[in-house]
Amino acid sequence: MAAKDRLRTALDRFEPPPRAVDWSLFAFVVAEAATGLVSFTVGVPEGWPLFWLHRALGVGIVALLAWKLARVRRRLTDPNLWRRSTALSVLTLVAAVGAIGTGVAWVFGLDVRISYWTLLSVHVGFGLALVPLVAAHAATRFRLPRRVDFERRRTAVRYFALLAAGGATYRIQQGVNDALDTAGADRRFTGSQPREGAGNAAFPITSWVADDPDPIDRDDYRLAVDGLVRDPVELTANELAADHETEALLDCTSGWYTVQEWGGIRIGDLLEAAGGVGSDSSDREPAYVRFTSVTGYRWSLPIEEAEEALLATHVGGERLSHGHGAPARLVAPDRRGFQWVKWVTRVEVRLEYDFGQWVVTLVSGFD
Repeated sequence: MAAKDRLRTALDRFEPPPRAVDWSLFAFVVAEAATGLVSFTVGVPEGWPLFWLHRALGVGIVALLAWKLARVRRRLTDPNLWRRSTALSVLTLVAAVGAIGTGVAWVFGLDVRISYWTLLSVHVGFGLALVPLVAAHAATRFRLPRRVDFERRRTAVRYFALLAAGGATYRIQQGVNDALDTAGADRRFTGSQPREGAGNAAFPITSWVADDPDPIDRDDYRLAVDGLVRDPVELTANELAADHETEALLDCTSGWYTVQEWGGIRIGDLLEAAGGVGSDSSDREPAYVRFTSVTGYRWSLPIEEAEEALLATHVGGERLSHGHGAPARLVAPDRRGFQWVKWVTRVEVRLEYDFGQWVVTLVSGFD
């Protein structure tokens, strides 16, 4: 038997049953979307396994998609076999290829903008669109999985091999980037690429979803520090003294990071200016500090973390520009960029976690 035929036979034996491929493809896409979304909240190096799993799943999707296309290619290329659902199949394929292609381009350092969005943002868009498309596509030929498709030991070996191959492929890619000294070699474990320099001009102006307020007049600006504090206060922009400096890394989910020297006031000192943390009528201890923007956007931090965070008025020795959150923005080390609330107008000490902040991230800025 020729080497090519032996390889083909081995690949055929490794290929899961058709129904297993279909359901696995759906499961991998859902898992890929889930790990991608959760990764938006991970900013510390200890979270690297989540990003590796995301990338390994991506390689697995490539293999599953190849098996799927090999099986259905005639239904796509022969007009006599087209059905009403064929258009949905093609659209799903376009989204899959788009997600895979933009992901591969990004890891090799291709940094282009498509209108307002970075290539990584486009990758995320394709990935989110792919989940409902795969579900709708599966519904057109719905077949429940059978135990026989998954129960054999060979099936477990196949999926372990898929994920292992994904991790190995990503590691090889890192080696290629390093050897060729591509732009992708400087990426952080999150996938973000560096933006160097100091001050407002060193890194892009980005906002989460639709936040785009008018510039805030410093003379009219007031910061409320209230909630479960003993003596709520309102401070002007001039009263937010930039007497504390800290170096912190800002890692934006749109695909870039920057290390800057931030100047402002510690949140712990800000709470002391309001008489310190109090308690409610039940004597329960406050647990969170919520930061609210002039747009209504908000995020909360555990109180111990919040006290060490910074309400920044300066970056790189310069007063913050409007686009970067002037008069004051939150600087929360080890958090991703969307959690660094801009244009902060209220700091509120609370008892409980604010689940509503997740909804606000999707609707803030829309009138």
